[in-house]
Amino acid sequence: MTTLIICLFIAALLPFIAKVPVAIAMHKLNGYNNNHPRAQQAELTGFGARALAAHQNAFESLAVFAPAILLAIATNNTGSMIEQLAITHVIARVLYNIAYLINIGTIRSIIWAVGIVSSFTIIYQCI
Repeated sequence: MTTLIICLFIAALLPFIAKVPVAIAMHKLNGYNNNHPRAQQAELTGFGARALAAHQNAFESLAVFAPAILLAIATNNTGSMIEQLAITHVIARVLYNIAYLINIGTIRSIIWAVGIVSSFTIIYQCI
């Protein structure tokens, strides 16, 4: 169960880690606008826009992964298969963010699929 909690912790941190490249891109765009950051983010292009999309997608992914992990813990389905799926999800999310930042669309989509299938498979294993 510790592995699942660690994976959940890492997955919860990833959206905030993914914010770092967004903040850097915003800083390069006339300085970070802390008064209207979302308006400034809407102006991002290229790397900055990709960083923002990766950051937002990290939250979207967490919305599926977190309940999956909590379901596994609540139903006491915490075996090695669930742990491997959780680790796979976390690794996929890290690779996804990298692929997004370096603009490799097809690979990114494949990595996204691996991550989301891992989450839904955790849920399915709890049935």
